[in-house]
Amino acid sequence: THPTVAVAELMRILLDEEGLSWDEAWEITTKTCAYTNHTIMAEALEKWPIEIFSRLLPRIYQIVEEINRRFILQIQAEFPGDNGKVARMAIVYDGQVKMAHLAIAAGYSVNGVARLHTEILEKQELKDFYEMYPEKFNNKTNGITFRRWLLHCNHPLTEYITSMIGDGFRKDSFELDKMLGFKGNQDVLANILKIKQDAKKRCAEFIKANTGEEINTHSVYDIQIKRLHEYKRQQLNALYIISKYLEIKGGKKPSQPVTFIFGAKAAPAYVIAKDIIHLLLTLQDLIKDDPEVAPYMKLVMVENYNVSAAEKLFPACDISEQISLASKAVSYTHLT
Repeated sequence: THPTVAVAELMRILLDEEGLSWDEAWEITTKTCAYTNHTIMAEALEKWPIEIFSRLLPRIYQIVEEINRRFILQIQAEFPGDNGKVARMAIVYDGQVKMAHLAIAAGYSVNGVARLHTEILEKQELKDFYEMYPEKFNNKTNGITFRRWLLHCNHPLTEYITSMIGDGFRKDSFELDKMLGFKGNQDVLANILKIKQDAKKRCAEFIKANTGEEINTHSVYDIQIKRLHEYKRQQLNALYIISKYLEIKGGKKPSQPVTFIFGAKAAPAYVIAKDIIHLLLTLQDLIKDDPEVAPYMKLVMVENYNVSAAEKLFPACDISEQISLASKAVSYTHLT
């Protein structure tokens, strides 16, 4: 909800610089702004202390106050006598400016990014707003950007698929269903595994150049790359790795070595994120320096994770860790 200030800023431009009336400015603003909710995590539904907001953005705060005053009148007209609705829906309330509430009040559209996610918004998290504005709510299911993660960064696999089913899938992803006709075909599976193995070698070269770490290209690549955040649960993955480390120390050797690869961005002031990174780097050294465990397990943290790094990692991935809390996040791989 960071960009929600744009609602009040557009109002400021239309009122102060363009000389429109409030109603004219609001008509334009509410036909311009729309709100996509990506997660119902509390920290993503920002609430700013009035003291900070009003001091940093005095004119913007004046406008937000007026939007809030008019919005409360709407709530009271829609749900007369229901003070609970006002308390739960007001934009400015209890010493805070609630940015998601501003986005919903001013947006012509409010959408989640998966069917289940949108249902949670409508029936739970934003239920009051849905009851007031059912026509605003809709769903836009996020897709997989296969043009980048297949066509752009995995040329060998793209060429092989083209040789099997033609190039129609480049424009119509549903054409990929034709690959199901080769299900169980051992020759096709062997060719795909050869393409994956070549990708794992290229990934290993990238990691060596990026981190100085050498990895076993015949190990299982178990990859968790996304924002580093408590709700994405890199710490749960770390606990799993610790349990596997202890199993090996106890004599239970895995049938195939595993390389755990992490990559993430995190906010500089996010202390727990730094603690999790510290834990992972400590584990990396612990495993590497233990001759009992090192042949069976390795942990690598890719520095300065970004889309360019992701393009090397995605084609090489054997296990993609998607362990976010199902009710809190739409679990796709976040890159930026």
